[in-house]
Order: sequence, then structure tokens, then C-alpha cells
Amino acid sequence: MNVRFNNLPDMLSIAAVERDTGIAKDTLRVWERRYDFPIPLRDKNDDRVYPADQIEKLRVLKRLLDLGFRPGRIVPLPIEALKELSAKSNQTAEVTTHSLSMISQEEMDRYLDLLRSHQTEALRLALSTTLMKIGLDRFVIEVVAPLIRNIGEYWANGKLEIHEEHLFTEQIKHLLRTAINSVPRGHIGQNEESSRPRILLTTFPQEPHSLGLLMAEALMALEGCSCVSLGTQTPILEIAQAARAQKADVIALSFSSQMNQNQVVDGLNELKSKLAPGVELWVGGENQALRKRTPEGVKVMAALQDISANVKGWRTKRSAN
Repeated sequence: MNVRFNNLPDMLSIAAVERDTGIAKDTLRVWERRYDFPIPLRDKNDDRVYPADQIEKLRVLKRLLDLGFRPGRIVPLPIEALKELSAKSNQTAEVTTHSLSMISQEEMDRYLDLLRSHQTEALRLALSTTLMKIGLDRFVIEVVAPLIRNIGEYWANGKLEIHEEHLFTEQIKHLLRTAINSVPRGHIGQNEESSRPRILLTTFPQEPHSLGLLMAEALMALEGCSCVSLGTQTPILEIAQAARAQKADVIALSFSSQMNQNQVVDGLNELKSKLAPGVELWVGGENQALRKRTPEGVKVMAALQDISANVKGWRTKRSAN
């Protein structure tokens, strides 16, 4: 489009759209040529700028891409159809992951309302109270997991700003880290150190998201595991070196839907080749590569509830050796 405007207060630049939606600038340009969407205007410097309605659609598209939909199927659709598809997919995800009917919609709305109204202290108090009331395992599975899905849906529909999503993430991270540090060592009654799998937790260099990793660590700690977290974005060679230095029995990795699927598969194959025999690889997260293309020998935890079974399986195998 060759029309240029001098005053575009409600428009975002292509760089700002990339930051807001998580869709790369090159992808936006390809879609523009291939699907006639988005349709940017031009500012006085002839740079692309995007109106609010297109940004809203891009957010919903990103949500659907993260769920595994292909651009050719969804980009040409009107936003109403995209929102309907997103809502149906979210409901399916909730059923598939046994998504925790224990948290009522009223309670869910209360947390989200506190977040959107920027009542930080009230949100922290509400979450802390729930954590103390139901315990760490149920808090992770029944509260945090469904909240993350709902917040993702709110963000995709333009009902939540990025800074509000970040605020929620920091609140949850603080609560979980404090709770993990308070889990008594050996509380499950295991006296032999050999029955405590030593688990190294981290993510690949391309994966900055830490919340899924922290949720897994909380449940592993409750199972009596000895957890060593490297945080996020650890180079693959460093992961292998840390596994040797820490004498890890298991390496646990988290992959969000945003990470490139080829990088997930290639990285897992590379890491496997660098590990000592007997070191297990456990992976979890929303990345579609974990459902379709997981390398042989890698254990996929399709849901947080699978952690307990994996730990029990590791103990059974260890006791048999």
C-alpha cells in the first residue's frame, strides 16, 4: 500500500508488532505477499505500520500457531472464525490434559481480574492463600496450569497486555521457588540416597521460558527427587558437562510452543549423543515436536501428572539393577 500518513497514533511499527505478538518480521512480510494479510499502512518514512484490528488478529493467529495449526489454513480466515477455533482448541486442550475442574471459573476470573486491575499485592495474597490451603502439588496442577492457559487466551484476544502477563509469571515464579525451597528433604520416607533420582533441569539456548520448568521442579521435589536447576537457555554442550559434573541420573527439559520444532528435535539428538550411558532424558511442554517427532529413547511427559509415574518407574528400574 502506497498511502502514507503523518499522524498514526494507534499504529505499531513492524518491530513493535514482532515484540507484541511474537511473530517474526520476516514472517509478517511473507504472509503479506502470500496471503494478503496483514495489510500494513505506511508512515511518513515509508515504513510499515499496523492498525489495532490487525494486531488483534495476529495475536489470535500466534495462539493457533502455537497449538500446531498451519499458516496456510488459518491466516486467510476472518478473526471471528479464528477466535471460535481458538476457543474450541482451548477446550480440547483442557480435556486432554485433565484440566483440573477443581478450580472454579469464579476463582479463575478472580485471579484474572486482580491481574488486569493491577492489584499486585491482592493477587499475591490470593495465590499464596490458595497454595497454603491445597498444597503445592494441587496448586501446580489445578491452579497454575489452567491459569496459564487462560492467560494465553486472554493475551491472544487482546484482553491482556504483555506487561500484565509478565507480572503474573513473576508472581508464580516467586511463589513456586519459595515453596520448593521449603519442601523437606526425604519427606516421602525414602532413606536410601540411591532411591533419590538426581535430576538436572534446564532449557535449550533458544528456549527462554522458565515457568514450565519450575512447575516440573516443584512436583519432582515433592516426589523426593534431588533437583539441580540450571535455569534457562543453557548451551547443549554445557548441559552434557553439567550432567557429568552433577552426576545426574536424569536431564529434564521444557519446550514451549514458541520454539522451532526442528531445533527441538536436532537439539535432543545432539544432547543424546553427548550423554553417558544410563542418563535419561525427560521432556515436557506444549511444543508439537514432542508429540510427533520425539527421538527414540526420550521420555515425553504429556502432562504434569506424568512426573510421578516417571519417578516411580525410575525407582523400579534402579531397584531391579
